[in-house]
Amino acid sequence: MPTPADRPHFKFWPKRIPHDILLPATSLWHNLKTSAERYPDKPALVFFDRVTTYRELAAQVDALAGALHAMGVQRGDRVVLDMQNTPQLVIAHFAILRANAVVVPVNPMNKAEELKHYITDPDAKVAITTGDLAPELAKASNALPAGQGLKHLVVSQFTDAFDTAAADTPAMANAWRDWLLTRHPLPSLDGGEVHAWTEVLAAGEPPPEHVVGRDDMALLPYTSGTTGLPKGCIHHHSSPMHNAISGKMWGCASAETVVLAVVPMFHITGIVSMMHTAILSSASLIIMPRWDRDVAGHLISKWKVTSWTNIPTMVIDLMASPNFKNYDLSSLIYIGGGGAAMPQAVAQRLLEEFGLSYQEGYGLTETAAPSHANPPDHAKQQCLGMPFEGVDARVVDPETLQELPIGESGEIIIHGPQVFQGYWKRPDATAAAFIEFEGKRFFRSGDMGRMDEEGYFFITDRLKRMINASGFKVWPAEVELLMFRHPAVQEACVISTKDAYRGESVKAMVVLRPTHKDTKAEDIIAWCRENMAAYKVPRQVQFLDALPKSGSGKVMWRLLQEAEDGAKAKAG
Repeated sequence: MPTPADRPHFKFWPKRIPHDILLPATSLWHNLKTSAERYPDKPALVFFDRVTTYRELAAQVDALAGALHAMGVQRGDRVVLDMQNTPQLVIAHFAILRANAVVVPVNPMNKAEELKHYITDPDAKVAITTGDLAPELAKASNALPAGQGLKHLVVSQFTDAFDTAAADTPAMANAWRDWLLTRHPLPSLDGGEVHAWTEVLAAGEPPPEHVVGRDDMALLPYTSGTTGLPKGCIHHHSSPMHNAISGKMWGCASAETVVLAVVPMFHITGIVSMMHTAILSSASLIIMPRWDRDVAGHLISKWKVTSWTNIPTMVIDLMASPNFKNYDLSSLIYIGGGGAAMPQAVAQRLLEEFGLSYQEGYGLTETAAPSHANPPDHAKQQCLGMPFEGVDARVVDPETLQELPIGESGEIIIHGPQVFQGYWKRPDATAAAFIEFEGKRFFRSGDMGRMDEEGYFFITDRLKRMINASGFKVWPAEVELLMFRHPAVQEACVISTKDAYRGESVKAMVVLRPTHKDTKAEDIIAWCRENMAAYKVPRQVQFLDALPKSGSGKVMWRLLQEAEDGAKAKAG
């Protein structure tokens, strides 16, 4: 087997990039402070033609950090951040870090039943959100036992971040106007206070002394798995810092870079590979609150976007727009992403028509996004790429944990400075996630892959029971736990079904209680829409008299999955 020093991918390693980098001792907030000092008048954020300069961004971060400190937020406290992509999300994210606290990013699609866990598990007493999402957070907090809910809820409105006249520009899709222009009343919070964003920033509370550094916790993003509720991934400032610096080098980012910020910034890729890398680079973030292909085309053209991190379905959708020929993509230098493979035909069209090589990468919440990336000068299509700076990745037999020869499929294991410290409050899960290999601590990805003779990695299968719907990871066990709360559901087993557009979609196999036999599939789906994030909701529900079980009583989900795959294959 090759040793780390002579891994085959080093033959194709970009000569301008070191194999390893030296990490600074400073915190992630320090990157914003430095960019604001260097480029105070440069656009940091653009939201529907409202420009926020680096000086203004840093000042608003200080103001919110002071308010959080006045609310009692101390070093190491966890603060929930539940927002769509907006300038307030970036401000809040860095303000939490500025206040020496920890960001708990939450998917804004989550409903109250799901949000309870994100309040109680990290012991969060403060949350920051937008007016459209605030009722769900308040509902979740109010349903918790006394003493376990939120003490403070900071609520912004979309109109706090842009000029309402922008509603009449091409930058705002018709479908968004009512959503963005509506100012929502503040909800009530049992045993706590609700604060308007503008009042909090205007209060003039001084920020605390910034005392955290590289080895303090910065982020606690949650990831699900094969069993139980989502687990928090402990990331010190050092792990996202590593990937922000490495990403800047890999993509040649600079103060001239203009980023289309449409990948959600609650997701680890949006947080690290997009937001933190851009702020470190003093780049400009052109922010989209959600996906719309024609808004994206307009923004790329108007703001001369140079860098676009995305998921492949976004590119496919934009290129399918009847207005596509009217958009100017000539400013783009980098286009890439992960979460799902880019179809080869689409990647080839990008290359032939626009000279753009789609840069696929690979990473997990546990690795602060990229652990693998394709080098710009030697990229391969439908490939995870090569191990990132400082990363040692191997392919091992998942049973024996012995390294496998080139070309053989096994589990991908990862060692590197961006790998998380462990799961919050879950020493058992942490112990199971790591192995000792050649004297180093490697993270078990749960993904099956192979390495080719040039050291590039390719996904072949997954060990984890997971559904990939347009890049969103859906964990069946989590959906099942929620579905069991439906009064008609006696048993449920969630599997994947092939989807021409999303890749995979969620399908639920359900056994009804004898008292609810008249329940229809659409009733179950409607209930799911009310109680879980939209991407988790089953697109199909099939009723069974019983679920297949093993001798020990475990549901044999693989039999149901194989039957579904076989039916799809037979149908062509």
